[in-house]
Amino acid sequence: MHGPESIKDNTTKTAGSTDFLVPNVIGVTNTFVHHLQHHDGVLRVPRAGAVVWDDEELHVAAHRADPEGYALSALAPGALAGQRARILLRLLTASWAGIEPGTRDTLNRVTRVLALGLPPADVLTVLLAARRRRANHKHVTRTTLAVLFEHPHAAELIRARRGMAVDCFEHALGKATARGRYAAGGVAALYEPAGTAVLAPPPATLDLDLAGERPGTVTATNRGDLAATLVHALRGGPSAELEAAADGYARALTDGMPRYGGRIALVVDASASMRGYGNREWAVMSQVAALRMVLDRLCERLVVVQAGGLPDGRPGGHTDLAGAVLDAVAHEPDVVAVASDGYENVYPGDLARVAAALPGAGVRAPVVFCQAAFGRADDLSLRRAADGLPLRTFWHSADLAALVLWMLSHVDGAEAGRWIGRELRRRLDVLEVQLR
Repeated sequence: MHGPESIKDNTTKTAGSTDFLVPNVIGVTNTFVHHLQHHDGVLRVPRAGAVVWDDEELHVAAHRADPEGYALSALAPGALAGQRARILLRLLTASWAGIEPGTRDTLNRVTRVLALGLPPADVLTVLLAARRRRANHKHVTRTTLAVLFEHPHAAELIRARRGMAVDCFEHALGKATARGRYAAGGVAALYEPAGTAVLAPPPATLDLDLAGERPGTVTATNRGDLAATLVHALRGGPSAELEAAADGYARALTDGMPRYGGRIALVVDASASMRGYGNREWAVMSQVAALRMVLDRLCERLVVVQAGGLPDGRPGGHTDLAGAVLDAVAHEPDVVAVASDGYENVYPGDLARVAAALPGAGVRAPVVFCQAAFGRADDLSLRRAADGLPLRTFWHSADLAALVLWMLSHVDGAEAGRWIGRELRRRLDVLEVQLR
């Protein structure tokens, strides 16, 4: 007899790293996806009684509004593991009757990626909750068998949670059929006597955020190939070889990503602080330059407005971000993205005041702040030029795809909605390849 099981979201949240939105045009509201990234409640399956799921009504409403968009929202960067488990539970317990084949295919694919990619102990808890809800759909059976017999760490999972695994197996096939399979010798591992040792369940198989590996010790030249190449170019001056290498790395980062047909205005902070110093010299500037290269490849109508800078193109001068934002909105972009280290030394606080006043002046384009950092451990408490603005920090070249997705998620328009839908499907494709 297994004890009560629960899933708790315990992902560490850093400032600005999880504020990700999805436009209403794909049927899932901004508020819902923000909820996926911040609500850390517990999903409990007690020994007796109802499944405890404090935000179930919100999930049910989002699923009914757009089943496909709801499923894909699980792949939004920064969604908490516990919230992804809730999406898996809703997909399993809901009937798919009447859903058109294309949408059903997406639901199947997302369900499989979540079932095989989330922490296996969480997935067993979800399957146990589906059993408690008496969900007997074919997609529940398929998912259960995939977890128990196709998961890369299935044997470890069964040894660590044998009672739960048996319960889920017998629910999927029916007790008589399941034990008949055992009698025929097909699933002996499930019914072996449990040992006395307490075993930890295996870890998650997939990085569902596609964040990639990160260095333990951060240097100016190990924060992604594109940024490293740009650091070398900034240190020694441009060369044909470095330019070709940087172009190749930018192409690799954007390979397969959709093109955005709207207009993005990128405000590039080129003030003196962007150069950095010591072993951090050029680190922040290189990431902003990398973002510009990525956007140049993805956006058909990119507008770049520079704040500060010297005539030779190197960082210098003061940081007047507010003035640059005013110049940017004159181009009528869909969104204004400010890429900066966060220092503002010309009328401190002016950027936030100007951004807050723009809607009253009839400017519909949202202003978002992309804060470049040296590494994950940077203290950004004194680098807050953007209080009140949506903010996301980036420090590695692998952050850039998610940063563009986050940036466009603030745009309320059909083109942005189409782009995000295509990008989330691309991320699903990548995750499926990693499962093979």
